Amino acid sequence: MLGRVNHIAIAVPNLTAATASYRDTLGAAVSQPQVLPDHGVTVVFVELPNTKVELLEPLGEASPIAAFLEKNPSGGMHHICYEVDDILAARDELAASGARVLGSGEPKIGAHGKPVLFLHPKDFFGTLIELEQV
Repeated sequence: MLGRVNHIAIAVPNLTAATASYRDTLGAAVSQPQVLPDHGVTVVFVELPNTKVELLEPLGEASPIAAFLEKNPSGGMHHICYEVDDILAARDELAASGARVLGSGEPKIGAHGKPVLFLHPKDFFGTLIELEQV
């Protein structure tokens, strides 16, 4: 079911500072910020040869990233995103095996313009999992 790692997401309290750190200190190529109101975040992607790192900043106080940063004020790893060929088939197979899909269970369009779903971290050893259809 799982394909390659699409990205690892890191919640940050200051997207401008985090972007500068990755770009200027680590020498990485970074994208322009993308505002994603449906997900409550602003994101920047750090482009690596084998995957991406997604830097997430909350967009408003209701953002799930704001709640994460309340518990982790310095930021930290938020989720890992795996690619799948068919997100609806993956969702149905996971639900049949007892995994919990967050939200309504219907995919939303993610930062790459492709359908995404999130899986409950308690079902995956404390790690929030995002699935992205490729």
